[in-house]
Amino acid sequence: MSADHGHAISYKVLPAGVPVVSSDDVTLGTVVAALDNEREQIFDGIVFDTPAGRRFVDAPEVARIAERGVTLTITAQEAAGLPESDPKGGKEYEAKAPRGGLARGPLGRFLGGGWKRR
Repeated sequence: MSADHGHAISYKVLPAGVPVVSSDDVTLGTVVAALDNEREQIFDGIVFDTPAGRRFVDAPEVARIAERGVTLTITAQEAAGLPESDPKGGKEYEAKAPRGGLARGPLGRFLGGGWKRR
């Protein structure tokens, strides 16, 4: 049976130091920060410290955020494969410059304009 981590809270008020627990009740580490996508105003994931280093868990793998604990949807074994946290942040994207002709406007974005990775 899992520990009582208190009431559910928003990722926006999640304090550092809260334990991160796998779905099979193994304490993996402690929260460093909760990340969000500012542009879309949605929860992005959690950076947490483990004995093996700082890790990032994506939002879909977070089952519950509570006052005294974060519970993941993955097991401790699956969590061992989580990526290291990127100290520079995640990937950044920028709009591609129009190429002329059909590349301008909505049709151009649909046919290959749009976004590119920096």
